Amino acid sequence: MDLHTIKIVFLLVTPFFIMSLLAVIHASQREFPSLGQKVFWMLVAAVPFIGFIAYFLIGRRKALPNVQP
Repeated sequence: MDLHTIKIVFLLVTPFFIMSLLAVIHASQREFPSLGQKVFWMLVAAVPFIGFIAYFLIGRRKALPNVQP
């Protein structure tokens, strides 16, 4: 594999990796009705390429609002 191909692959994969990472962080900072649901949505968010899309479309709405004291 030449350097040009590596650069293209890196540029295509990096946004998906960052979005997946942000989705996992978002899920870990939110409250869910149960710990099982929280773990489920964190695992879904970690699935490459499509997990973060599913989390942001569906899982984010399942999270309970954060209550600040």
